[in-house]
Amino acid sequence: MTKEEVEEEPLSPMARLFQSPGIDNCIVTMIGFKAKINPDIILDELKQNVSKHPRFCSKLSDDGARWMKTKVNVEDHVFVPDIDLHEINKDGDGFVDDYVSRLTLSTLEKSRPLWDIHILNVKTSKAEAVSVMRCHHSLGDGMSLMSLLVACTRKTSDLKEFPTIPTIKRREKTMSHRLGNKGWFLLSINAVYSAVKLIWNTIVDLLLVLAISFLKDTETPISEGAGFRNNAKRLYHQTVSLDDIKFIKNAMNMTINDVLLGVTQAALSRYLNQRYGNKDVEAGTTISDLNNLPGRIRIRAGIMVNLRQEIGIQPVADMLAKGSKCRWGNYDSTVFVPFTISLETNPLVPLLKAKSIMDRKKHSLCAAMNYSVIEFILNNFGPKVFKRTCSNTTAILSNIVGPVEEVSLHGNHIAYIALSTYGHSQALSIHFISYAEEMGITITVDPAVIPDPHNICDEMEESLKAMKDTLSTKSDRFFGMHG
Repeated sequence: MTKEEVEEEPLSPMARLFQSPGIDNCIVTMIGFKAKINPDIILDELKQNVSKHPRFCSKLSDDGARWMKTKVNVEDHVFVPDIDLHEINKDGDGFVDDYVSRLTLSTLEKSRPLWDIHILNVKTSKAEAVSVMRCHHSLGDGMSLMSLLVACTRKTSDLKEFPTIPTIKRREKTMSHRLGNKGWFLLSINAVYSAVKLIWNTIVDLLLVLAISFLKDTETPISEGAGFRNNAKRLYHQTVSLDDIKFIKNAMNMTINDVLLGVTQAALSRYLNQRYGNKDVEAGTTISDLNNLPGRIRIRAGIMVNLRQEIGIQPVADMLAKGSKCRWGNYDSTVFVPFTISLETNPLVPLLKAKSIMDRKKHSLCAAMNYSVIEFILNNFGPKVFKRTCSNTTAILSNIVGPVEEVSLHGNHIAYIALSTYGHSQALSIHFISYAEEMGITITVDPAVIPDPHNICDEMEESLKAMKDTLSTKSDRFFGMHG
């Protein structure tokens, strides 16, 4: 150990999992800017601030079990490629897509801190320049990294002001203090019933997690040939209205996560129907012009769940403080959710099914218990069990709360934020991130399996629109009757 290196704390269970052989997982964040980026400003800011964050100035120990504080040479982590703007002027989007795709083939150098930044002063359809940041998932989860990004930004309306940090807490059930004897008796019965239901749901969920290690999802056009981690990934980014999602959420009395899951189920059903229909045409037969889906499709997705009590963006200083309830790192877990793949005449049915599934998952301790189980399995069986779990499921989903207003990073106005991961074996991952008045959707695919991720995004937009229109019509009828 050199004088510039100091041994620090051990890796958390999730951090160990993310950097274990065969699961090596990386987060890639694309930030679009409304003007060209001056790389010198980025370098200066990093030189002044990177040492303030322990994870970004630490590297892995030789055995990969602990973080080692080390001196950071910022120039080794910032890349500004030479770009012939005349050659790519007509297709800036294609250049950025190809550049990011090539990055997914490479791993971060473990002899130094596990992050880098690529500055692409290329005009695309959505931005004048793009910054691509990679960091190993063992450094922190999506909430940690988003909190760090927000801490580095300022309001575009006032560059001296920090962004608004909303307070988001988990829903807590309230009870009336004006309960009679009968009310307290019913409350006691409900409490017992709720406890029994919680234990039952937890047992069932843990058995389902165990079953995933042995039971593989149905091979479909979004999973066939998946599992080859050496394939380059392709990222496709699109935005939809956050207000539309909130309208559906309020009208259906559900959460934003419920809405996103319902939209995803509906979109994948429509997309798979299209893919199966194309296969039937190629084979010279057609099952139906309307429904080409085979029966009994088993598709499961791993949904990332934040285990912290405080679930929104947090001040980074609070996250780094000892004993913090919203601590920095990978304090998240995964719940596995079965997707209902079917074409519905009523656009609201996928929402109701999603809410039913998530309500049951929320009334279970499986996500929290998985966090402890991971450490036990890593210590006794190694990461192969988790690798098999990933290869037996079809997709990964996550939703991260982003800035509630437009912000600037080092004086550069941010146009959009897109976040995803690579290194897992699934051919499909879908990451949602809110920014100001928009919800960003980033779909990451193995192009050998899913060559047209934009079609999945299009189906999401269509499904969202159909849901909103149906609810708007019902609302208009209600007010028309009571006007």
